[in-house]
Amino acid sequence: MSTRSSTILATVLMGSLAACGGSGGSGAGDNTLVIATVNNNDMIRMQRLTSDFTEKNPDLRVEWVTLEENVLRQRVTTDIATRGGQFDILTIGTYEVPIWAERGWLTPLEFDADYDVDDLLPQIRQAASHDGTLYAAPFYGEGSMLMYRTDLFEAAGLEMPEQPSWNFVADAARTLTDGNGTYGICLRGKAGWGENMALLTAMANSFGGRLFDENWQPQFDSPQWREAIQTYVDLMREAGPPGAAANGFNENLALFNAGRCAMWIDATVAASFITDPRESTVADSVGFAAAPDNGLGRTTGWLWAWNLAIPASSTKTEQAQRFIAWATSKGYTELVANAEGWSNAPPGTRISLYETPEYLEAAPFAAPTLAAIENADTRNPAVDPVPYVGVQYASIPEFQSIGTTVGQQFSAAVAGSTSVDAALRNAQSAAEREMSRAGYPK
Repeated sequence: MSTRSSTILATVLMGSLAACGGSGGSGAGDNTLVIATVNNNDMIRMQRLTSDFTEKNPDLRVEWVTLEENVLRQRVTTDIATRGGQFDILTIGTYEVPIWAERGWLTPLEFDADYDVDDLLPQIRQAASHDGTLYAAPFYGEGSMLMYRTDLFEAAGLEMPEQPSWNFVADAARTLTDGNGTYGICLRGKAGWGENMALLTAMANSFGGRLFDENWQPQFDSPQWREAIQTYVDLMREAGPPGAAANGFNENLALFNAGRCAMWIDATVAASFITDPRESTVADSVGFAAAPDNGLGRTTGWLWAWNLAIPASSTKTEQAQRFIAWATSKGYTELVANAEGWSNAPPGTRISLYETPEYLEAAPFAAPTLAAIENADTRNPAVDPVPYVGVQYASIPEFQSIGTTVGQQFSAAVAGSTSVDAALRNAQSAAEREMSRAGYPK
């Protein structure tokens, strides 16, 4: 096992072995597919619609293991790194795909002509591939954007710019915090490399920061990171909801839908839920703008996709690929549209969706979502050059550990249990230690 493979395995084993009980994938019966997925709304919807798949594939059963985002990452990483074989299909992100494919941990995917691989958005298809081969199929893709309450902005006499700055956002957030349960802004505070660090790395990009310099030296002690984190912490304390340090995507979604947030900067995939009157109390008063910038030519945008992949340890490759083809097909998009409306179709994966008149009419967020995805530059995410690929993460195995540790420091700063300066010092020290142990620069 390579040094990097050892690093990723050691990282997850420490925190996740206790969570690894449960059904075994290949051991769950020859006709049962065990699927590990995240507890996001789109995945929950997929589970509700799975009867369509089993009716078309009566020889198969589906067993779901649905987990909170941080727990899912720990559990599937441990399983695939140890070839544990608990799962036949994994829900993984764009971070894992190239790293795991390079190590032979994933099975390449092959689809027939009806699937239409060429219909996948180029940015998303590339992110789900390694050396030009598709190793995962995107279930939904996303960028990031600013979502806001148009009614509150109008009442306050504020007008949202098409490209807001962080200065504008900060001033508006403080203005719109009313002291009666409506908060100016909701941002991720929950620690995790894919939780608060997704926002904060993208935010640091807009302030001129970067994760590593060209010699792989961590940059958390830079003035740019300090300005970004101080701005973030001040906003969360002065204009954010109580307990913000514990809030991730799902918690902020619930707060926005309940009318508690005037602004929310997060994944574009949230748009269909905050504009759905069945789920949102403010569905008719939502506007969209680009993720904020700081006048330096970079925004707080990111690029991500949740993908379905087959671990090399699964003995049910053919059956698993049948399910993945169903869940990520044009037919599944139409199934969702017929069952729950076009606005709820999984976004950000297929060109054809953004050419469908019914979707464009039903989804006022379609254009800003597509723009956010297309504008994300994974190879040039920062103002200064970087040696890594990725906008809100660096596509190296070591980032998973670094991002989690650093995210804990910044979450603690929001909670008030440490200062911004101490959090940055600790983040820099932890990152330097991890990179040195991994043998950087290569």
